Amino acid sequence: MNPDLLKYNPQYPSVQDLKKKAKRRIPKFAFDYLEGGCNDELNLLRNEADFRDIQLMPRYLRKHNGVDMQTELFGHVYDAPFGISPIGLQGLMWPNAPLILAEAARKHNVPYILSTVSTASIEEIAAVAGSQFWFQLYHPTENRLRDDILRRLETVGCPVLVVLVDVPSFGLRYREIKAGLSMPPKITINNFIQAAVRPAWSIEFLKTGMPTFATLKPYMGKDLDIKQLGKFMNATFTGRVDSDKVKAIRDLWKGKLVVKGVVSDEDMEESIRIGADGVIVSNHGGRQIDAGESTIKPLKGLTDKYGDKITIMIDSGLRSGPDIGRSLACGAKFTFMGRPFMYGVSALGKQGGDHTIALMKAQLKQVMEQVCCEKVTDFPGTLINQ
Repeated sequence: MNPDLLKYNPQYPSVQDLKKKAKRRIPKFAFDYLEGGCNDELNLLRNEADFRDIQLMPRYLRKHNGVDMQTELFGHVYDAPFGISPIGLQGLMWPNAPLILAEAARKHNVPYILSTVSTASIEEIAAVAGSQFWFQLYHPTENRLRDDILRRLETVGCPVLVVLVDVPSFGLRYREIKAGLSMPPKITINNFIQAAVRPAWSIEFLKTGMPTFATLKPYMGKDLDIKQLGKFMNATFTGRVDSDKVKAIRDLWKGKLVVKGVVSDEDMEESIRIGADGVIVSNHGGRQIDAGESTIKPLKGLTDKYGDKITIMIDSGLRSGPDIGRSLACGAKFTFMGRPFMYGVSALGKQGGDHTIALMKAQLKQVMEQVCCEKVTDFPGTLINQ
């Protein structure tokens, strides 16, 4: 056992172990929401499978003076080169999940990105996460809402705004549709039964109450029923976020601006032209387009062409410390993961965020020792050309 994990829970030394525990601990509809991808989920599988093709060269006879995972990003020095990706409806999968993860991110000095459609508000997460708080914006159809959200972010001192561009329409996720979690959501007998056989989840759920889109509550009418909520969400967030909309945000936002969902040269060049500070190469965890390619596959080409012009990061498909190392070796400056941290919280509750971050640090440290990297910036020299 790696000594870095001994002070946490040695029964769960990998994300796969956490995933198995989470599946046994939360209702099927909640697990399916977290786990599901678009259409036949082929791109969901590609995201993980293509990481396995990236190989690193171990070097054992070189001198090695220890591991330093600190990474400077947008003027802040983080303690590791990874952060927590945004996921909507986190409180559905485990009550208070956003607050648990935000607190763990602050403790470990890594970024936590809150989704516009998560179940904690901007103000709640900013109070818990501090300078580790980033925010992902689902661009509203009304500029009035956009401007007010930006005002709230500025008030709490959010340093980084992530503009999501890969949801011109909501993905067709068959697991969600079957579970009644499409918009408007449906409460079914099967969902009640699934919750009843997961007592730990049900008890926590009763303590915290029904999760809501907390950031959006000021813009919703009071006492919306389920059908009205669905209409509100569809009317408020359906539409393409083109370069003109991102440029308008760039003109308004004084902090760092990141465009998330970039996978092509065309979008990379537009992001640079607009004046974005960074991009996250992402396909929304395989939840938006099944016919696309994985995120790791185009990464090396994008970093070779544009890495000296803009900060390039990645999410979607990463599940381990080796995957973080593979991404850094392909030129990414930073990495993000969503599902692994939700597996951790769903499996271990309040200890889940802390455990999963420690797990990733321990795995990454072991990889760095094997390939003789003292700093994360050494990783590109370890890549075996495929």
